[in-house]
Amino acid sequence: MQFVTKNIHYLFFFILCVLTLSSCSVQKRVARADKKFAIGEYYTAVDIYKQCYSRLHNKKDRELKAHVAFRQGECYRILNNTRATTAYQNAIKLKYQDSIAYLYGAQVLHYQGKYKDAQKLYEQYLQSYPDNYVARAGYAACAKMPEMKKQPGRYKVTLSKDFNYRNSSNFAPCFLGEDASVLVFTSNRQTTKNKKRQKRASNITGQQFFQLFQSRKNAAGQWEEIKQPDGLYSPEKEQEGEEQSNDSTQQNAKAGGTAEMGICCFTADGKSMYFTYSKAMIGQDQGTKIMCSMRASGEWGDPQEVKLFQDSTISVAHPSLCPTGDTLYFVSDAPGGQGGKDIWFVEIDGTEVGIPENMGPQINTSADEMFPTAHPDGSLYFSSNGHPGYGGLDIFHAIQDTTVKDSVKWIIINMAEPINSQSDDFGMTFEGKTQNGYFSSNRGDRKGIDHIYRFELPELVYMLEGSITDNLGEQLSDAALRIVGNDGTNTKVQVRRDGTFKVQLKRDVKYAMLATARGYLNQRQTLSTEGLRESKTFEQHFQLASISRPVGVENIFYEFGKWDLTPESEQGLQTLVKMLNDNPNITIELSAHTDMQGDEAFNRNLSEKRAQSVCDYLVQHGIARDRLTPKGYGEGQPYVADKRLSEKYTFIPKGQALDEAFILSLPENQREICNQINRRTEFKVLKTTYGMY
Repeated sequence: MQFVTKNIHYLFFFILCVLTLSSCSVQKRVARADKKFAIGEYYTAVDIYKQCYSRLHNKKDRELKAHVAFRQGECYRILNNTRATTAYQNAIKLKYQDSIAYLYGAQVLHYQGKYKDAQKLYEQYLQSYPDNYVARAGYAACAKMPEMKKQPGRYKVTLSKDFNYRNSSNFAPCFLGEDASVLVFTSNRQTTKNKKRQKRASNITGQQFFQLFQSRKNAAGQWEEIKQPDGLYSPEKEQEGEEQSNDSTQQNAKAGGTAEMGICCFTADGKSMYFTYSKAMIGQDQGTKIMCSMRASGEWGDPQEVKLFQDSTISVAHPSLCPTGDTLYFVSDAPGGQGGKDIWFVEIDGTEVGIPENMGPQINTSADEMFPTAHPDGSLYFSSNGHPGYGGLDIFHAIQDTTVKDSVKWIIINMAEPINSQSDDFGMTFEGKTQNGYFSSNRGDRKGIDHIYRFELPELVYMLEGSITDNLGEQLSDAALRIVGNDGTNTKVQVRRDGTFKVQLKRDVKYAMLATARGYLNQRQTLSTEGLRESKTFEQHFQLASISRPVGVENIFYEFGKWDLTPESEQGLQTLVKMLNDNPNITIELSAHTDMQGDEAFNRNLSEKRAQSVCDYLVQHGIARDRLTPKGYGEGQPYVADKRLSEKYTFIPKGQALDEAFILSLPENQREICNQINRRTEFKVLKTTYGMY
């Protein structure tokens, strides 16, 4: 019995030792993963964290396990892996000490298009940090997402078939030269068919190393074979896998090897290239640099580092030159920024480099702002996951507000769908001064692989089409249309023989149009192309009243047996007001007519009072009384049928007066039609020189 008890004690002691050693082993592995994380080797670090997580106890190792879960989430988030959601959820359940897990968890859900879930986590984070701009922006974007999706931009986006290759990432395109005939981009595509010579994967991303590639457009406008820029790499040494004996940055860059290069820009003349450079060293965070290479005889020379900060350990990347070439925009997490990765700028003059300046809180947030692109119009495009967006990195357009004096104020505009998506959208480049070009995105790719997309901004076309006829619908082949815009446009358009016209209009202009024809009154109309986001054809028809014959005024109605105007008359009365304002030099006789029913004297008196009611309305709406002569004709001037009326009512011959004899010869239903036609309000021009002398 004593022997058995002794053995049990030894067994417990042995198990305790194993557990203690196991716990120590896990802690060492976590410490190793933390070191990998600190130097940016996220792909390697997350694999170690994953192994450690399952070996840690929920209660006894809760604090360490929460740390591991959070770091897993960080690695997956940086690597655009959807597993980040679960990792952050685990960290929150384990009561990770820093509420930043709520913010990053919300951003990951936001990235995945789970806006309602993201909104809840943003809200939880804001309870602790109510003034955090990134959280407030994310919360607002999620809340407004249905509205944002209903207001897409005008750009047309298509996946480029010219630059994407199999399972490789391709991104950050940039045109070399103003003619946009050469495109350079970043890719980790395989450069040799011999897989044994393929470079090893990066400890940072788990992908093959990135390098620069280019394609040239031929005379037929087609992109030719993709290759690496001449002179920038040393293919022989790269394929043999030889390491450089000299550690100089220039030779490492020239040889390729394990150095990564990409995200470039060029001077306007295409003779200088700035690009991002990173050389991996085992167990060290070498950071990234910006290099400059000069082109001579068609080949790029040895790259030289552009030293932007005195502290050589500060990483800089994503260079972009302004159109004049004297300002370089770049990205850095240098001290003095807003947090995360910020956009900076520096003045350059040849090899002379000024003091870098941060773009400030209007552009930068505590999250990441990257991939700046300076457009020839002076505006700036960049990507951010800190400003309100669809998720992940969105592309924003920054325009300087010139109305603000003595300070620089930027107006920040989200480029909207389809340029942006819930995934990462970044790295825009433009064809010269146009709004066409390429950008990159990992939208719709389960592995988060980046692809290059083509974007085009369709030209907005505004057309004005219509006709000019008389009030009976007859074409006026000698009519003209005067078009005046608030941009200084003043055009006279002669109609075609059939009285029609077609004119192209400009964008964001208010127009006034005046239709004229000899022997007819003028008619004015207005339209505007301001604020229109789609092409549009305006249809406008003008009907001009004759100066030489009476013109009926439609939609004038009176109370039965009275002279009071009904509310339904408003439209017809306003048409009359407009006609008189369009023709300020005319005077008119305003006449009212009745049918043959009732006493003749009563009808005349009634028609006079009706004519007076219309004139009183016109005076109340700004028409001078001495331009108006009211006249009541009762039943004394029956309507004489014109061509249009005869075509509408075939039982009425053209030229037929609708007098008592004709009406009594008709069936009852046709009599009422004729009586209704006779009950009318008309005007005729008396003088065309009012106020001219």
